[in-house]
Amino acid sequence: MQDARRPRAERSETPAKPRSRRLPRQVRERQILDAAVEVFARHGYHEAAMDEISDAAEISKPMIYTYLGSKEELFVACIRREANRLIDSIGQAVEANLSPDEQLWRGLRAFFEYANENRASWTVLHRQARTQGQPFTAELSEWRQRALDLVTGLLARASGTEQQPVPHEQVQPFAAALVGAGESMLDWWFDHPEYTADALSMRLMNLVWMGFGDMVQGRRWKPGGD
Repeated sequence: MQDARRPRAERSETPAKPRSRRLPRQVRERQILDAAVEVFARHGYHEAAMDEISDAAEISKPMIYTYLGSKEELFVACIRREANRLIDSIGQAVEANLSPDEQLWRGLRAFFEYANENRASWTVLHRQARTQGQPFTAELSEWRQRALDLVTGLLARASGTEQQPVPHEQVQPFAAALVGAGESMLDWWFDHPEYTADALSMRLMNLVWMGFGDMVQGRRWKPGGD
């Protein structure tokens, strides 16, 4: 009769499953937001399913609710984070020691490069948030105001001096036009991907800066050529 006992080395043992490592809260939130941005961009706010976000983030739905709240709160968190990322990217490119035109050029290029490399982020910000009503449009308005303030400051410095600064309210309409032109050009670019970020930035820079430069120098267009 064969001995049922076998040496330990010969026994078949089921390896213990490794314990899941407890991740810091900020890491978990980043995983959730990364997944949510992709899902919201793909389906829109109303059609996006929390189950899909949960699967993409590899985090249970109860964990999502614990960390970031309801679907509405999650969408607001996505808008806020993506807006901060975009503004930070532009702000880092606009170095204070550069001339105003160089600052604007670098800011435009950073804007186009960021949106091109983060299509889902821009889709959530520009195409999803603005069509969903409150509280999402309030978050979007806050982001646009920050962008307007940044561009207004650049144009004010370009058209004035330290001794005679130009009031911001005089250049705010031009800043609003520039921000709107950038957003529209970006939407157009997504349908014409053969262009580069540099090419789009250069076109917008020439459109805006050359005309603005003439105005700064006192050369203005008037009806009838007078």
